[in-house]
Amino acid sequence: MATASSSPGPSPAAEPARSARLFLITGSRPDLPAFLEAAVRGGVDMVQLREKELSDGRLLTALEEARELTRRLGVPLVVNDRPDLAVLVGADFVHVGQDDLPVEAVRRFGLPVGLSTHSPDELLRAEADYIGVGPVHATPTKPGRPAVGLDLVRYAAAHARVPWFAVGGIDGTNVADVVAAGARRIAVVRAIGDAGDPERVARALRAALGA
Repeated sequence: MATASSSPGPSPAAEPARSARLFLITGSRPDLPAFLEAAVRGGVDMVQLREKELSDGRLLTALEEARELTRRLGVPLVVNDRPDLAVLVGADFVHVGQDDLPVEAVRRFGLPVGLSTHSPDELLRAEADYIGVGPVHATPTKPGRPAVGLDLVRYAAAHARVPWFAVGGIDGTNVADVVAAGARRIAVVRAIGDAGDPERVARALRAALGA
């Protein structure tokens, strides 16, 4: 078993991740302004734009729109995978996975870093400013990645040294179990992204997280 690092923990610039409770991960979409406004009204307080297929030019345009919206709505913007574009648009965080650029390399761009973790060892070794813990349940947004279940959520509640978000297949049908396992922050994609009423769903998820 790995031992915890002596890292000093998250930087002051990462404080928005500690304060956040409901983290929305979304792709670019035609109704992005109305969608984000509704989600934030419902309680979303951190937003990641995640796009894997767009060209650099189209991705930059999408990120610029997201940055304008999140700045107006007063919530942090997280950019997936691309620290270079995150700097260009003035994002608040970069999020990377285990197979992306290492955290220490991303830090050279001068932004706080989030990292996906899928095991106790990855969680303990993480030198990021916040971590994602999951996928708690199987999800099509992470094809081929097996669910870790609630055991890793319990482990994170006991051992994580930085702010962490339970992520992966969390919705209104199972969020209570995730909270009971120790999660105080969650990240969602489809639960809000596919909802007919994003504000209502966000409000219900936020309520499930408690005070």
